[in-house]
Amino acid sequence: MVRVDESTAAADSTTLIDDLHVLAAHHVRPIVVAPDPAAARAMVRTINRSANVAIALSGSDAALLPRSGEGIGKVQARILHTLTGAGFIPVVEPTAFAAFGRDDAAVAPDDVAAAIATATEAARAIFFHTAGGVLDPQTRRLIDELTPAEALALANDERLAADLRAAMRAAAAGVRGGVPAAQIVDGRVAHASLVEVLTATHLGTQVTGGIVIAV
Repeated sequence: MVRVDESTAAADSTTLIDDLHVLAAHHVRPIVVAPDPAAARAMVRTINRSANVAIALSGSDAALLPRSGEGIGKVQARILHTLTGAGFIPVVEPTAFAAFGRDDAAVAPDDVAAAIATATEAARAIFFHTAGGVLDPQTRRLIDELTPAEALALANDERLAADLRAAMRAAAAGVRGGVPAAQIVDGRVAHASLVEVLTATHLGTQVTGGIVIAV
């Protein structure tokens, strides 16, 4: 699962599209969460210029992301499994299906990414952010690894950017939901997705070490 930020989606030099094709060729089944509906459709057009494999999904498609209160209810992941199993790359818009409303509701992309990563039992969750990871607010040094508890505690520190703190909370939620590891990295770095998924090293800050409680 790759959560794309606005900067990566708009970057002309990003290798993300090529990386997605490489991942698919290595039998990895990528799912992309776009920053907004327009970016999702633009990414689909770009991917499909070289291979007819990308499909944009809104929250209402197959009731993928049902609205619950102010957030997301239980993810209906069957459409994602169907598409990835057939070799397609779903690009998900951050919208939720309002069963009794006329329009889908906008929801936070980070929350969508965490929910989908958990529901699909993703092997890895990658959150793109221009900070390239989490900097210690005191030393300004990059933090290599955090537990979910540490990430959540640090996400309350207002010295960090609000959107970075949102990514930290989502990464922690994904790991606590069963994802083995979540990375916060700069998506504009060449082949960042490949490094995270296909190598033993990682860029940016990794959140790992969650405990899964079976119900």
